[in-house]
Amino acid sequence: MEITVSDWFRTRGGMIRRILHYPDPELKKKSAPVTVINDKVRELIRDMAETMYDAPGIGLAAPQIGVHQRVIVIDVTGGDEEPMLIVAINPVIVHADGESYEEEGCLSVPKYAANVRRHSRVVVKGLNLDGEEVTWKADGLLAIAFQHEIDHLDGILFIDHISPLKREIFRRRYRRTQEELQERS
Repeated sequence: MEITVSDWFRTRGGMIRRILHYPDPELKKKSAPVTVINDKVRELIRDMAETMYDAPGIGLAAPQIGVHQRVIVIDVTGGDEEPMLIVAINPVIVHADGESYEEEGCLSVPKYAANVRRHSRVVVKGLNLDGEEVTWKADGLLAIAFQHEIDHLDGILFIDHISPLKREIFRRRYRRTQEELQERS
């Protein structure tokens, strides 16, 4: 189920939350399933959407804002297209096939991108805002976004999918950048 942003999100608003950045240990924790979809969960989803659009990004998982519940939001529309927010509660990939090797970035790993091997097509089941089971069949960028965001729910970052050598190069660069920032302040 996709929600036209103007139909749901824009009329209710949300709060922009702080996005956690690597190497925050909260990003490595597994998230618990949502057991009840209530006003608190709906508020979380509004805040997640607001935060994702503000960043700007195409997806956000609840752990990225420090909430360890299995909730993701995705919107891969761009340019002049009407935004279409996908909300998936307790999403699970039930089928995957094909292969892609595309460049990915992440709001929790700013200023870094790397090619990641993923499935090119996925079928995802989850719940919508009304607690109804929904099935999404996705390919291309949407398939990548689902896999990326569901990984976050399991404490996996996209850099965990790159080769050990590239990961070590990333960590060294990241440490150097952090040290430079601390020296300036």
